[in-house]
Amino acid sequence: MGDERHPLSSLSRREIERAGRILRAAGVLGDTQRLALLTLDEPDKRALAAGDPPRRAIAHVLDGAAAVEVVVDLGDEIVVATTPIDPLVTGQVPLLSEEHDLIRELIRDDERWAKALSVRGIDDPGTVVLAGLSAGRYEIPGEDGRRLARVLGHHQPHPGAMPWAHPVDGLVAYVDLAAREVVEVIDAYRVPVPAEPGDYHVPGTFGPDRTTQRPIEISQPEGPSFAFDGDALSWEKWSLRLGFDMREGLILHQIGFDDGGRIRPIVHRASIAEMLVPYGDPGPVRFWQNYFDTGEYLLGRLANSLELGCDCLGEIAYLDVAIPDSAGGVRTIKNAVCVHEEDAGVLWKHTEQFTGTTDVRRQRRLVLSFFTTVGNYDYGFYWYLYLDGRIEFEAKATGIVFTAAFDERTARYASELAPGLAAPYHQHLFCARLDMAVDGPDNAVDEVDVVRIAAGADNPYGNAIGRRVTRLRTEREGRRRADASADRTWRVSNPGVLNRMGAPVSYVLHPEGKPVLLAADESVIARRAAFAGDHLWVTAFDPAERYPAGTLVNQSAPGQGLPVYIAGDASIDGGDIVVWHTFGLTHFPRLEDWPIMPVDTTGFTLVPSGFFDRNPTLDVPPSSPVSGCDCDHVHHHAGHGPEEPR
Repeated sequence: MGDERHPLSSLSRREIERAGRILRAAGVLGDTQRLALLTLDEPDKRALAAGDPPRRAIAHVLDGAAAVEVVVDLGDEIVVATTPIDPLVTGQVPLLSEEHDLIRELIRDDERWAKALSVRGIDDPGTVVLAGLSAGRYEIPGEDGRRLARVLGHHQPHPGAMPWAHPVDGLVAYVDLAAREVVEVIDAYRVPVPAEPGDYHVPGTFGPDRTTQRPIEISQPEGPSFAFDGDALSWEKWSLRLGFDMREGLILHQIGFDDGGRIRPIVHRASIAEMLVPYGDPGPVRFWQNYFDTGEYLLGRLANSLELGCDCLGEIAYLDVAIPDSAGGVRTIKNAVCVHEEDAGVLWKHTEQFTGTTDVRRQRRLVLSFFTTVGNYDYGFYWYLYLDGRIEFEAKATGIVFTAAFDERTARYASELAPGLAAPYHQHLFCARLDMAVDGPDNAVDEVDVVRIAAGADNPYGNAIGRRVTRLRTEREGRRRADASADRTWRVSNPGVLNRMGAPVSYVLHPEGKPVLLAADESVIARRAAFAGDHLWVTAFDPAERYPAGTLVNQSAPGQGLPVYIAGDASIDGGDIVVWHTFGLTHFPRLEDWPIMPVDTTGFTLVPSGFFDRNPTLDVPPSSPVSGCDCDHVHHHAGHGPEEPR
């Protein structure tokens, strides 16, 4: 993916290579330096409207213990700016893939680690796989400013064994990646290594495969209804531009809907800008387990190559993506993004007794997705566009839960999934960044709650219900929590564009309203991931404000990101605004989640509300009876006579 013809197109393979050449020519990237991040310096709406903005990229380059942020102009092939990164003030650049190799090399030769394994009955350190994990930022003496990882081990008794079934608990190593040394090996307590295998991937381990399933075939004989022009995608009345970034993964630009021959903008840019996985075990080995999977590990870089018939079904368009490597080169992830359309049930239906007519239409949706693997967990990111103007996002969490040994101490904070095997309680919290443009750049947000109306003179029978609408006028007012008891939603409107009934056109954000971050307010993770403490933040647009926890998240200082963005309390009432929405799962692992977890889902929906003057799907044609009307398989039954309307 990457179309150099448009300012918002992802960095192409040639551009990534060009950026590497520019950095090397400037002496920024060489034998000892490593490229930790390379991303497009995206022009904002104003720069796009003004004409042809310069094509630039932002690089984070690591040189031992030091790092710099570099802006390069890809057109003029020059370095525009170089800024040192102070790890004490902000944080560290993301973890490099090769640093995991370094961790294995260092710990393999550490006598303290080998001794701790030996007393647990493991004489060969090579049979313990190592999870090198982001260290967080704690007030531990000697850690300030050091580039660290913390390391946990799992026993792999033979090369084909699933190691997550055999955690080596009570043991953790702290590694200084810049100094290339194991700083400390903590042998906090000793518990038996769980012995029962979890080898779901080995045929026959849990019995033979079932033989009851018959094939399901999805066919579009005339091909799919969507079309690409470079990175631009059109489907039904939707238009948008797809992007992909090594940090955020899939990005949707310039989402619009054709209403009577005019493309009406809805969202200028949509992405999942951060993902946090905080664990709830306060013990000495795992108190630090809080992962920013996007900012620390780079979700886009870890994207899977998808396979037809496994990850996606039907008439699929796969998109390859170009990802920078640490030397300034390029690798291609084949089939990283899946684009397809699918049936989504009944769109609308009515049987009218007074006209004797029955009308039904089927819903379709366009699916834009990718999958990424971060250590033990796998995540699917799915954006759905529907015929009726709805936009939906769904995250799918699967893979293997992070394991520990189960004992009396962990029982308060973990589930026992197999004899002696624990999975700590944890959360998966996502933050969507929605640069809204509902019929133009000047938008406002109202909080809408349902309310009960007391019986009285205006409500003599007590049956009235109503809504309370509260305009969020400043950035601090825009920091809000969901309330399922009030069916709370947030309405993003354009006060300057009215529908035919004289009300501002709008889209409504429907949250799931599940718990946000559950860690104590004074905890380290609550201060570093403030975005996860509320469901909604609304900010005035600033091109530098791209990530909810700040630009640098690895070992970040507290208070970065959204708390800084709203500090000036700017107006959000009728201007260029960004909506940030936190949502996710609180996971108390079940027996059914072991040895591999069935997909669990979370997400949100954006629904048009007064954006269209009437149902925008009245022109959807009826389905043929051969392909199904109400249901995929049609069965005819004797009907009943008309009933009185209710």
